[in-house]
Amino acid sequence: MDIAYHKPVMLEEVVSLLRCRPGGIYVDGTLGGGGHAHEILRRTAPDGVLVGIDSDIGAIDESRRRLKEFGDRVFFVTGNFADIAHIVRRLDIPRVDGIIFDLGVSSRQLDEAERGFSFSRDAPLDMRMDRDGAVTACDIVNHYSEEYLVRIFREYGEEMKAGKIARFIVAERACTPIKTTGQLAALVKRAASGYRTRSRRHPATRVFQALRIAVNDELTSVNRGIEEGIDILKQGGVISVISFHSLEDRIVKNVFRSWERGCICPPHVPQCVCGRERKVTIITKKPLVPGEDEMRQNPRARSAKLRAAERI
Repeated sequence: MDIAYHKPVMLEEVVSLLRCRPGGIYVDGTLGGGGHAHEILRRTAPDGVLVGIDSDIGAIDESRRRLKEFGDRVFFVTGNFADIAHIVRRLDIPRVDGIIFDLGVSSRQLDEAERGFSFSRDAPLDMRMDRDGAVTACDIVNHYSEEYLVRIFREYGEEMKAGKIARFIVAERACTPIKTTGQLAALVKRAASGYRTRSRRHPATRVFQALRIAVNDELTSVNRGIEEGIDILKQGGVISVISFHSLEDRIVKNVFRSWERGCICPPHVPQCVCGRERKVTIITKKPLVPGEDEMRQNPRARSAKLRAAERI
């Protein structure tokens, strides 16, 4: 496998947490380049099964080539990992032994300029992970209200200058449509001028993150995918999630904590009346992060956090 093309983040930690074993059934809900999937299949030989899900048909095609050696031990599904329960049950699989969600944008998507995820090269403002999706980043930037832009930049990008950036966008698009990543990045840079920051990141980084999340409704998918994933785990099965920014990590942490606690009755109620039972035990009390060697070899891993929980 050409791992130079796709470097799976925290690979050893993921497969260790999943306790990969022969005969097990595993789901890679964000198949991408197939890096995690390849190692899971290798360690579950000769009869382990993997369901690989991705909304990007290009990722499915690439992984189908890379995982060809594993034959019918792999099921490839084009879909959203938020629908994991429906997808797995449609394959007549009632429960699974392990699940991995790698929530980052894949190297392939970032490196394909025409996808519009990165401003390193000028390209159409797209950002759809599913190329059949109805809404693009271009649609949002050029047609959505200033109030909406401010909200997503603040909520999804945690951008302190959201108001000024949104005003610049609205003023610019009144004269000229903003159609490319280069146009938008330059505009954000102008809007951010005069603000002092110690960060080495491009001023448009948070805005691009916010647009990507909005285009793909990522946070809703993360919450639903984890909830559904927990439901289809066997007793003792493990769900592992790699996140790359605080919004995703907060969702992962909160869903895990919620189902480890179970009961949601108010503290003053002397006895549980909600009947909500515990579903998981959290394995990673604190998130795992990449080591220095991995961050040096794969800079895109530097913000990754890995959390895992076991079904009880």
